[in-house]
Amino acid sequence: MKGRLFHILVPVISVLLGLLIGGIIMLVSNYDPIQAYSALIEGIFGNGYNIGETIRAASPLILSGLAVAFAFRTGLFNIGVEGQLLVGWLASVYVGIHFDLPKIIHLPLAVIAGALAGALWGVLPGILKARFKVHEVITTIMMNYIALYVTNAIIRAYMLAPGERTKDIKESASLASPWLQQMTDFSRLHYGILVALIGALFMWFVLWKTTTGYELRAVGFNQHASQYAGISVSKNIILAMAISGAFAGAAGTMEGLGTYQYMTINNAFTGVGFDGIAVSLLGANGSIGIIVAALLFGGLKIGALTMQSTAGVPTELIGIVIALIIFFVASSYLIRWLTNRFTKGGKI
Repeated sequence: MKGRLFHILVPVISVLLGLLIGGIIMLVSNYDPIQAYSALIEGIFGNGYNIGETIRAASPLILSGLAVAFAFRTGLFNIGVEGQLLVGWLASVYVGIHFDLPKIIHLPLAVIAGALAGALWGVLPGILKARFKVHEVITTIMMNYIALYVTNAIIRAYMLAPGERTKDIKESASLASPWLQQMTDFSRLHYGILVALIGALFMWFVLWKTTTGYELRAVGFNQHASQYAGISVSKNIILAMAISGAFAGAAGTMEGLGTYQYMTINNAFTGVGFDGIAVSLLGANGSIGIIVAALLFGGLKIGALTMQSTAGVPTELIGIVIALIIFFVASSYLIRWLTNRFTKGGKI
């Protein structure tokens, strides 16, 4: 079976199997899966508002998926996307509130501030990995909790407004688009989707069209061979975590400058950073795959609301479906065996 075709079939079959077993669970739970999935599709494509909300929800998922994928392509596993997203969200909102500049300067500055904050939060585990061989999975998980409580503390101490949140950002720093909102029946769709698509293009270009990207991937494949070839392993580990963190921080700006226009005190994680792991896995760590996977996940989350109101199916069932999809993606060997069983001679 050709490798490229297999990489396409794995996510497709995983989605179908996830939906199939999700339907069986609905039947066992006395819900009508046909009615539920019809409501789900209606909730995604039924009108302009739902389509706009699906694209809006996909914007931070694309960037968080890129954050996970970039690290993975360079041999690292960044579990700290959630924390990097939070500090990026706070940094972008801070710039959006406290600076008074023309929009052409203010908006890019706020987005860059969020990306830089995420990059700095990602650099710390990168340094610990490069200098002291501390595994990035442990440090990035710990940094998530530090980010959650530090951002809350900063908001309470310096930026608190009524409602346990910051003030609204200035209009000059907003990603909001009245044109896109009007076109999608006044959804919350904003220009963040353009930032996300530029991010996807940037990852592809850096990894596959630059010398730096070649070195990053080489270090990910084999650190010892890379070092023997004269590539600085430590430098590339730190750089990879910085770029990964920048993607995550930019994902936070989607929320702070786009969807909400402020930042609240969070009692728990947003989940967007952790969903990025699933998006990256389903998208096979490729730019195009991540965009498609993020749109799928965004659609499932938005459509689940209609599924609940129309078919009475709890939104938690969509969480089960997503978990099943990820399970089957992770179980790619099983899918390879199934596809080989149903193709002539095991080849396509």
